[in-house]
Amino acid sequence: VSPYPFQHRQRGHQHRRRTFSVLLTVLLRRRQNHLTFPYRSTLSGDQQHSGVFVAEMGSSKILIDGEVSNDESSVHYDFDLFVIGAGSGGVRASRFSANYGAKVGICELPFHPISSEVIGGVGGTCVIRGCVPKKILVYGATFGGELEEARNFGWELNEKLDFNWKKLLHKKTAEILRLNGIYKRLLSNAGVKLFEGEGKIIGPNEVQLTQLDGTKLTYSAKHILIATGSRAHRPDMIGQELAITSDEALSLEELPKRVVIAGGGYIAVEFASIWRGMGATVDLLYRKELPLRGFDDEMRAVVARNLEGRGIHLHPKTCLTQLVKTESGIKASADSGVEFEADVVLFATGRTPNSKRLNLEAVGVEVDEMGAIKVDEFSRTNIPSIWAVGDVTNRMNLTPVALLEGTCFAKTVLGGEPSKPDYSNIPCAVFCIPPLSVVGMSEEQAVEQANGDVMVFTSTFTPMKYTISGRQEKTLMKLVVDAETDKVLGASMCGPDAPEIMQGLAIALKCGATKAQFDSTVGIHPSAAEEFVTMRSVTRRIPAKKPKTNL
Repeated sequence: VSPYPFQHRQRGHQHRRRTFSVLLTVLLRRRQNHLTFPYRSTLSGDQQHSGVFVAEMGSSKILIDGEVSNDESSVHYDFDLFVIGAGSGGVRASRFSANYGAKVGICELPFHPISSEVIGGVGGTCVIRGCVPKKILVYGATFGGELEEARNFGWELNEKLDFNWKKLLHKKTAEILRLNGIYKRLLSNAGVKLFEGEGKIIGPNEVQLTQLDGTKLTYSAKHILIATGSRAHRPDMIGQELAITSDEALSLEELPKRVVIAGGGYIAVEFASIWRGMGATVDLLYRKELPLRGFDDEMRAVVARNLEGRGIHLHPKTCLTQLVKTESGIKASADSGVEFEADVVLFATGRTPNSKRLNLEAVGVEVDEMGAIKVDEFSRTNIPSIWAVGDVTNRMNLTPVALLEGTCFAKTVLGGEPSKPDYSNIPCAVFCIPPLSVVGMSEEQAVEQANGDVMVFTSTFTPMKYTISGRQEKTLMKLVVDAETDKVLGASMCGPDAPEIMQGLAIALKCGATKAQFDSTVGIHPSAAEEFVTMRSVTRRIPAKKPKTNL
């Protein structure tokens, strides 16, 4: 018998009459009591009877394949599921749960392009102040260089090209407002009840909603899902209030002419590319030797070379120490002794989970030292009725991963289909100019994890378009292969259209493709993508690590 009453709602009454077990499931559904899942890992020793499943239901216990026992009271909840946070993960989990027949409520802070502890918006970071508006600005920044290159393709342009920042900003804001409305309609069409206000947890099955006028409402829910995402981190230094984060960077009223960026992650290099592409002078400061820590080292070096080639000033092994307001802007001091004059200083130094105002400590939900909510492989917290997905759990902080986790949550809890998110071979992209995209292992990860030798195949070339436009910039493609099994462990590309190409390769790696299968695939000519199926020669072979000894 399934421990998920919701999955039976759409199956017709005739099925409910067939066995005692199904009748019992109907009883469970009507009572809307809590069933523990994953049940195999939560049963105590005296509950693990052979061929029997014991389900906890509030103060009641039901012995499936046996008799109902200890049934003291039935419990009614206002909602089967209440979600706090209507970003990508929360909206996905809500809609899919409602499709299983659950009664779902969701709350979100009021809309604004720049977030705070009390401002957010349906759609979350990605839609309002993340992936989508950033990509719009990347498109805008890319046109500058392409218009210059167009001259060599016969386009006669005026000597001076003007860029209207406010026009692009207006178009960007209109688009995120449109998407905000679409997300609201998606929830409404799925039958999800949307509340505007701040939610916090006041009990294992209780949520308190503070509305915009300050009034407080309390709702009970069989399951509570936290999907509140994360916020940009501000490092503690003198004058830190003078800097901005990625939130503000997407909504500046004036385009800066001089920019200092602190950080070496994907947000830092993306905004460096955006502002440089729009004509600003950009200084990029980061702690390591290369930007994009965690990515393949060879690809990191290519990105750094491309950033410099496009006029961005790189300052490795350098950190900001203080900011001071001046008549002409901001004076930014670094630990190297160098000082910069800037119109804007951007902190791109990581993100922090949005968990502080959820009242988690009072309820007993465990978090780590960063404030990220601890969950198991099914996204469940240490409190059986409370779950969490997305950036607030700090697992793999990508929008498509939050969607994956939200989908698996709905399948597991409401759909009767236990599902764990699979974090292997998840593709990602850094939308610097040109972009970097990867899937699977880096060379360093493969060498560390592989049992045998690792073969590396690379191809470096000038894109066909650049042979005419004259841009001096190379594309690098790379495959990492297990020498013993011939399985492709990882793929990377830095160059035009890399994310579009890598999405297709992600399917191949997910299916366990071998290098021989890549080689037997006919390429599309002329294209950059065909290089991935024509790399025949091994660039280098890294021997397996020798077994460690105690000597």
